[in-house]
Amino acid sequence: MLFIFEIMKMTVRIKKLTLLFITVLFLISSAFIMHWLEPEIFVTPFIGFWYVMTTVTTTGYGDFVPETTIGRVFGLFLYLVGIGLIGIVIGKIVEGFGIYRKLKEEGKLRYKGKNHYVIIGWTNKAKHTMNEIMEIDEYAKILVIDSLEKSPIEHERFFYIQGDPTDIETLDKANILTAKAVLIFTRDSEFNPVTADGQSLLIVSSIESYAVEMNKEIYTIVEILKEKHISNFEHANVDEFIIADEALSDLMAKAAVDKGSSKLIMELLSRRSGVDIRKIKKKQIWGTYNDAFEDLKKLGANLISDRNDFNILSKLEDRIPAEAELYVICSKESYEKIMNIR
Repeated sequence: MLFIFEIMKMTVRIKKLTLLFITVLFLISSAFIMHWLEPEIFVTPFIGFWYVMTTVTTTGYGDFVPETTIGRVFGLFLYLVGIGLIGIVIGKIVEGFGIYRKLKEEGKLRYKGKNHYVIIGWTNKAKHTMNEIMEIDEYAKILVIDSLEKSPIEHERFFYIQGDPTDIETLDKANILTAKAVLIFTRDSEFNPVTADGQSLLIVSSIESYAVEMNKEIYTIVEILKEKHISNFEHANVDEFIIADEALSDLMAKAAVDKGSSKLIMELLSRRSGVDIRKIKKKQIWGTYNDAFEDLKKLGANLISDRNDFNILSKLEDRIPAEAELYVICSKESYEKIMNIR
């Protein structure tokens, strides 16, 4: 008995894969041994395996029972060793799930998915943006990079990486090269625009350098506190800028002059009205802007611009260039219909 106890202690210290291999080997060999000891009862090794599994898992159906002394002695051996071995294996599996959950919660696991949205800097604005993305795209997966000790939230489509976003290892762990877009936010506690924008510039420069090194393109969107800093970011090939201070000031000014206009803009941005701004490509059947305008109108969509050109109504008879990026205001249902147009 002491010998078996020592074996059990050694088993606990064995690596998981080694233990799994030993367990499988033990179960299979035990099945053949039972077949060899009592071939009349355990006609095939599979029946022997059935008996071994029902014994070590304490199920004990009793449909196959050894009749010889040697067979029963081996059955007792299965009780003492097999049950203990299976218990250790199950414990290791549970422990493995616990370790995996802990590492995932602490943001120490590599993300292996693709076409996700990467948010750098967990702030109130970042959280709101995440919720909006998930509402717009029901399949969207969000990955956040920050220095928090644990993941800020739990969600099946949310992933967390703990680390320095200027570190290539962190960017690689987030699989940033396959991301749909990278959004960089200013920390809530940072009020100095020079410091905040300088930190964002350092992050985006690291991302773009990594992309160039890997011969990839990464779409970056950066929150900037001061418009005068844009020229610095343009050298880093940032795709879009969101100027926090100016955006708020513009909205306040518009609300003061055209009362109620801010409500309209906020409704449109938050989709509470049931519609949203969507980007679509030129369809083959559209020759002019008027063709697109009329087709889209029938589908319940309003054509508002080609990129940042809002003068569509004044040039409806003009031909749409192949590289056009059209923007419409429409519901989700209308957008799905538009995407089915060839």
